[in-house]
Amino acid sequence: MTGLDLSPVRVFLGAGHERLAGEVGAFAARELRERPEPADDAAARREARALLAAMGKAGVFASIGAMDWRGCCLAREALAAASPLADAVFALQGLGLVPILLSGNAAMRARWVAPSLDGRAMAAFAMTEPEAGSDVASLATRARRDGDHYVLDGAKCFISNAGIADYYSVFATTDPGAGGRGIGCFVVPAETPGLKFVRPQVLSSPHPLGEIALEGCRVPVANRLGEEGKGFALGLKTLDRLRATVGAAACGMGARALAEALAHARSRKQFGKPLGEFQLVQEKLARMATELTAARLLVYRAAHAADAGAERVTLEAAMAKLHATEAAQRIVDDAVQVLGGKGVLASSVVDRLYRSVRALRIYEGTSEVQHLVIAGLLLKESEG
Repeated sequence: MTGLDLSPVRVFLGAGHERLAGEVGAFAARELRERPEPADDAAARREARALLAAMGKAGVFASIGAMDWRGCCLAREALAAASPLADAVFALQGLGLVPILLSGNAAMRARWVAPSLDGRAMAAFAMTEPEAGSDVASLATRARRDGDHYVLDGAKCFISNAGIADYYSVFATTDPGAGGRGIGCFVVPAETPGLKFVRPQVLSSPHPLGEIALEGCRVPVANRLGEEGKGFALGLKTLDRLRATVGAAACGMGARALAEALAHARSRKQFGKPLGEFQLVQEKLARMATELTAARLLVYRAAHAADAGAERVTLEAAMAKLHATEAAQRIVDDAVQVLGGKGVLASSVVDRLYRSVRALRIYEGTSEVQHLVIAGLLLKESEG
């Protein structure tokens, strides 16, 4: 696989997207494809910072700054195919930075946008808590107003870039009795007193994940993104825009798995002929390619709608993430099966993809939640 095949999705692309895809694809092939996988969590944290710098220098984050969602999808497809860790770095720059971009907070934009886009500042998105995952409105982290500051107290878990980020977009409740209408979003620099890295949470696929605690953490009111109590809406809008890019990452991993399976099916001989000549292997390859193409169409349809200015793309983004991540899981699993014993070796590309793709069905809204979102919207639409 030498680059993204744009032919199935070209109808959704705009001026400059083919050039962007070529540039990010070339960067991924040159800088990422042959990089060894980090051996442990500490190595993954060092590698994530190195990737941040390299990607910033190459301008890979530009589509985030432009809020070009199709561009973000193209970038994530190319990055995920070459390095799931590099894709994760890109994803977190988006999640941490987009609330700042959407909020209109000029001071936070001035401080963090340029360093984030050029790879000098690493972002994190701190929403999930031990008792608040899919049920975001039940956040327990408290933000209490104290003059020209807020005092934050609480705990966050499953936070990507925890312990290595330069700033966190933190969601906390300012009015516990108001549910989702009482949540604020605050930019908390890593050096803020009271912000503590508690411990890493180690995944099977190298990824800097962990827990943080906020203990009497004083944050200026100027660091609040948007109006008080509007953080939940800001978080949902951020996820609405970025959810399709998760599907794009899944497509990148699926495409790499399909390429590995095709190469093996052509070269590996059994019973005197290539594996690719066996009908059961052909059935797998055909299904993999069909599911991948369908996933990409859903992803770029959602991104196109967002770029066209739609206020909400909840239905399109939910469908894109749901189908693409579930399909990618099946595609990667089929690739492992086609490669046989080679597919489960720790050094195998498809084994790395197998460990990496699984999380995509959980983060930024589980597949089960996407089913609920889609069905709820369909039922609401059918009322009228």
